[in-house]
Amino acid sequence: MSIVSMNRRALISSGIASGATLMFGGTAGAAQKTSAGGFSARRLKHLTNGLQGYVDRGIIAGVHTLVHRRGVLAHSDLLGWQDAEAKIPLRRDTIYRIASMSKPVTCVAALMLMEDGKFRLEDPIDTWLPELANRRVIKTPSGPLEDTYPAPRAITVEDLLTQRLGFASGLGGTEGPLLAALGTLREAANMDEWLARAGKIPLQYAPGERFIYGAAHDILGHLVARVSGMSYADFLQTRLFGPLGMVDTAFWVPKEKLNRLTVAYGFDAASGKKSVSDAATQARVTAPPKIASGAGGLVSTGDDYLKFGRMLLGHGRLGDVRILSRKTVELMTTDFLTPEQRKMPFFGDTEFWKGQGYGLGVSVTDKIALRREPASVGQYGWNGAFGTMWLNDPQEDMTAIMMIQTAFGETSPRIQRDFRTWVYQAMDD
Repeated sequence: MSIVSMNRRALISSGIASGATLMFGGTAGAAQKTSAGGFSARRLKHLTNGLQGYVDRGIIAGVHTLVHRRGVLAHSDLLGWQDAEAKIPLRRDTIYRIASMSKPVTCVAALMLMEDGKFRLEDPIDTWLPELANRRVIKTPSGPLEDTYPAPRAITVEDLLTQRLGFASGLGGTEGPLLAALGTLREAANMDEWLARAGKIPLQYAPGERFIYGAAHDILGHLVARVSGMSYADFLQTRLFGPLGMVDTAFWVPKEKLNRLTVAYGFDAASGKKSVSDAATQARVTAPPKIASGAGGLVSTGDDYLKFGRMLLGHGRLGDVRILSRKTVELMTTDFLTPEQRKMPFFGDTEFWKGQGYGLGVSVTDKIALRREPASVGQYGWNGAFGTMWLNDPQEDMTAIMMIQTAFGETSPRIQRDFRTWVYQAMDD
């Protein structure tokens, strides 16, 4: 049986709501033209074929997509390979490295503690993270570490949630002695030591001044641990993953689940070829990490993350489980960036913030024309470095997930944009 046939059978048996019309060829009758969730079955085929093209061209090994709209799973595709070299096809419970899609999870964890009354957003973090108290700011980002001035105020919980604490990032825009100092953080044996080392490094900008994509949510995860009195992993399992039934979401993959872990790939745009960057059997996620990264350390499945997305789409509730209040989700999905901060480039992209802002762990669309693609005002979500992506569209009552495992490069943003466009073009109501 071909991989395409296997994946089509997987789609039919994957639990899509009864009544959905699936089209992989031929012509549907007039009564069958619209699938469950208000999508055109014919136009959903365009989504399938478009993503299959990326697999066929060898740009990605495989892709799992899920689209949940108006209370039903309206679409799910399993295309390509979990391990392309060994010809192991994707399966419904394949486990993916979700990288920065960990960030919204970490923000939800912190917001749960806010609702518990443990802190307010404007509270300084000094009480729980004294290593980061009494901050100093480097006068020149590329200058000597000793040439600093006192930070005008302390770092707050809000600064962590919005990535505006001023701490430098090795992901770009940092150079000289400050970049070298960041390298020493990799030598830390645990998060306590990491914080102690970080406390000796001056901030690149004053707290609240700029959005810097980097370590904010790693620190936020440790704040959750210290405030709750639990390890960060235990807090997530007890308060979030367990209640939502996210059975495969964690910071590592145990031995009995390794047969479901994807191979991770890199992609070379110059050669047009992908290569293995993290094999499943020797993967970095096969053992508990010394530091549980709230910024990018989680693994998950498509169905697990769909539960997380649907919980937020349901204003903090999934079924009988209430994680956050409706008003807290509204707070989370409100733009916190200033107009000046939205003029700053994101990974060199000067257009990134023109049509969207940033809330508490999620981007939030507010200007559709400046997004230059189909979207809705209020759409929110976030992506991961391996090409994974998630969005919620409250206007359309929709959660959409895409799981791939090809890191960075120009391919991920293009595939992610195509996925969003192909989902919206399939709407038929």
